[in-house]
Amino acid sequence: MEYIKKIYDCEKSGDATMVLVELLAGLGGLVKVKRRADADSAVFKLHYKLTATMLFGFCLLVTANSLVGDPIHCVHDENPKLQDKVVNTYCWIHTTFTLPRHIDKGYGKGTGIVYPGVGPHTSSDSRIYHAYYQWVPFVLFLQGLMFYAPHWLWKTWEGGKLESIVMGLSVPVMSKDERHEKIHLLADYLRSSIHHHNFYALKFFICELLNLGNSIFNIWFMNEFLGGMFFTYGIDVLRFTERNQEDRTDPMIVVFPRVTKCNFNMYGPSGSIETHDLMCVLALNIINEKIYVFLWFWFVILSVISGLAFLYRLIVLCIPAIRVGLLQKRARLHYKTGLDVVSKRLQMGDFFLLYLLSKNLELLSFSSLIEEFVARLGSRRTHPHPNIEVSAPPASTERFHLINEHA
Repeated sequence: MEYIKKIYDCEKSGDATMVLVELLAGLGGLVKVKRRADADSAVFKLHYKLTATMLFGFCLLVTANSLVGDPIHCVHDENPKLQDKVVNTYCWIHTTFTLPRHIDKGYGKGTGIVYPGVGPHTSSDSRIYHAYYQWVPFVLFLQGLMFYAPHWLWKTWEGGKLESIVMGLSVPVMSKDERHEKIHLLADYLRSSIHHHNFYALKFFICELLNLGNSIFNIWFMNEFLGGMFFTYGIDVLRFTERNQEDRTDPMIVVFPRVTKCNFNMYGPSGSIETHDLMCVLALNIINEKIYVFLWFWFVILSVISGLAFLYRLIVLCIPAIRVGLLQKRARLHYKTGLDVVSKRLQMGDFFLLYLLSKNLELLSFSSLIEEFVARLGSRRTHPHPNIEVSAPPASTERFHLINEHA
């Protein structure tokens, strides 16, 4: 309530800058760095941290501009019955329009056209109605929720599992005995729960697939929202910069016109209907056009990155040699004989959990953990029951050299 009261006070005082600052301050929680186990990937963070935060920020920017400024201002003749506030509100609610036959023509003195899409018209002329600007803040907010949803879903499914099994081994400074004990416990857990993490990994892959689907779906969604003009929007803007100024029409003006027409109907003195032809300035579209040209390029880049990341994930899961190489690189082991043996016994979920542990454990701890895990798999051929406690195998020089020397 106090946060809402601050925004209201700023709006009442007419301070646009303070309204925007107070609104953007609410986004701090999305980008706040929290010291928790890292249970996702860098590409995953591009969706729920960067993209969702940008969309919420754009939503607040457009909303703040509408609250403290005049998103629309219509010019009318000197009729005492036409009040500015009434006319502006009417044209904002009932939408404005442009005329396609006047878009590609030159405008200015001697042309009869005052602005692209604005000029004399008859009842038979086709019109393009622009109603999207009323919904831009809501659509941006909805898109932000869509990009945050896979993270929320994975966070719910994950349930803090990784945080609980890391056991503080991400800290580089730790006593030798404490590190030794925790590595033994974690190795016992990995050995006793082997082949029980496939569903855990599958849920993460589903969320990654949702991220990829989000990127592609939002491109289609914005194209439908803007009347089929978003697919080529970014390309049209690039082409516009390369053409001669006399022969070009700004595509941003076509999609987001800054000047439009509005017909305002009212009763005359004798009860007949009078139609007033108004010209409206949409100052808000100056912001909208920049937001959407940026989103076009960002969503294309994000879709490509997400697609490559998902393809990389499939290749890693399908080729054991790549999994062995990744574990060896992350553990910085000088031999891979044991890892070759282990890779034949590890399933998709086992490797995924080890991969997450490699991102969260300190290097020496993870190297020692891999050696302990390899030794435990090599010492037993049978699969133990998850509820049976696995005793620590006898220590050997090869298995514990990292612990004894560096712990």
